[in-house]
Amino acid sequence: MLNLIKKEIALCMHPTAFIFLFLAVLVFVPNYPYEVIFFFSCLSVFFCCMMTRENGDIAFSCALPVKKEHIPLAKMLVVFGLQGIILLLVGIIGAVKGAVLPAEQYVNQAGISANLALVGNGAVLLGVFNLIFFPRYFKSPDKIGVPFVIGAVAVFLLIGIFIVLRWATPLYSVTLNGLNSVNTGAKAAALIIGVVIYIILSAISCKLSMRHFQRYDA
Repeated sequence: MLNLIKKEIALCMHPTAFIFLFLAVLVFVPNYPYEVIFFFSCLSVFFCCMMTRENGDIAFSCALPVKKEHIPLAKMLVVFGLQGIILLLVGIIGAVKGAVLPAEQYVNQAGISANLALVGNGAVLLGVFNLIFFPRYFKSPDKIGVPFVIGAVAVFLLIGIFIVLRWATPLYSVTLNGLNSVNTGAKAAALIIGVVIYIILSAISCKLSMRHFQRYDA
């Protein structure tokens, strides 16, 4: 498994997978829907899978002396690692923003502030994308567009819902909004719930993807 992960990183990683990590600094952009940052992580998955197809990596991997179900698992573990990094970076850079900017500049008119609850929202977005994209992708790895479009539409619908909740519910507009130092317990709970949802959805995605890939004839 470790060798498969190394192969994924060496042969299938598109440069955008690393470049888009730096987009976590967008939390410093005033009045920006910060959940969109996590969509770029989804977009990098599309580019990596496209690079996998163009390099003929699936057929190559199937010819290796490894269990067939480990091939999708290795790719998904690499993606989960990248997603964990973007979540961590958004959390850290958001905390730095809260420490260096006045409280009134921390308020986001286009959605929730860059706090722990935002990271929880991002975890939900990435988990939903994983559940939609990977099982469809590993049914037929040469067809990337439709699974990605479906996943992207679902992600943007969820982003829209989060933005509406920011203005329509006191939970999001008051309790979960603003600095981490205010209502810290509620924000931490939102983060934990989001991470748990991410883990559950990603685990289901793994099981379905491995099952679908077993039936794929490379």
